[in-house]
Amino acid sequence: MKHLLTLEQLSPGTIGEIFELAKELKARRGALADLPLKGQTWGLIFNKASTRTRVSFEVGIRELGGTSIYLSSADIQMGRGETVADTARVLSRYLHGVVIRTFAQNDVEEFASAGTIPVINGLTDDEHPCQVLADLFTLTEKFGSLKGRKVVFAGDGACNVCNSWLFGATKTGIELWVAAPKQFQPGKDWLKRAAGNIHVTEDFAAAVRDTDVVYTDVWVSMGKETESTARLKSLSSYQINNQILKAAKPGALVMHCLPAYRGKEITGDVFEAHQQTIFDQAENRLHIQKAILILLAKARQ
Repeated sequence: MKHLLTLEQLSPGTIGEIFELAKELKARRGALADLPLKGQTWGLIFNKASTRTRVSFEVGIRELGGTSIYLSSADIQMGRGETVADTARVLSRYLHGVVIRTFAQNDVEEFASAGTIPVINGLTDDEHPCQVLADLFTLTEKFGSLKGRKVVFAGDGACNVCNSWLFGATKTGIELWVAAPKQFQPGKDWLKRAAGNIHVTEDFAAAVRDTDVVYTDVWVSMGKETESTARLKSLSSYQINNQILKAAKPGALVMHCLPAYRGKEITGDVFEAHQQTIFDQAENRLHIQKAILILLAKARQ
């Protein structure tokens, strides 16, 4: 693994390797005998605001012995006249790797192609691979094997998190249902590329029947604020609440990648009842990303 640009490119074996290393790192946090990133400096190029991605990567790099430098769109010339390729060539002379959180997936891929250092996709409009790897790792902690488990993604099924879930489910043997209005369902090309045990429906109640997990994300993602009123109206019947959960398996898990807007995609009482799982997801971003950092650093040696 030279880069982490998309879940589509990862093999099931590589995902398993990431999970095993993350499990070890989580158990031994603060007690590593060696520091795999000692002497390294990683850049965090963030064109989108962040809480979990920024903090978990900065903490993770530090705990592995490295240092990081945060670069917002106001700090560098990329996108303001200097090309992505030229930025990649320059920063490759200074840094040991970069995490990029931006809008266009092509920018992340162009940076990886033009540069000579590892690149991690910290989120684009197309995918959010670190989030979904943390989600899947959380489910392995809860269930053990993922094969045959049923997960329902409810709400905006055309978002970056759901896109990554399509590939993550396929590569781990999960039966994935996407419950969404037609205009918010995954694109046909995404479904064709994922080609797993994936079902798409407008019928949220039917999708939830006998499911192991119900998953949601915000209905108005960054960059979609002008669509807020229309989105909230169209997605209102896809809220995770106690009524919809009656059809799920007893003890079904509820997951949310955060930030959560109580009263919109999820009710406050359901969120609080399932906050342990939700914040396990958030914590596991740290451990999964540390595993990714180590594997990329080793591949470059």
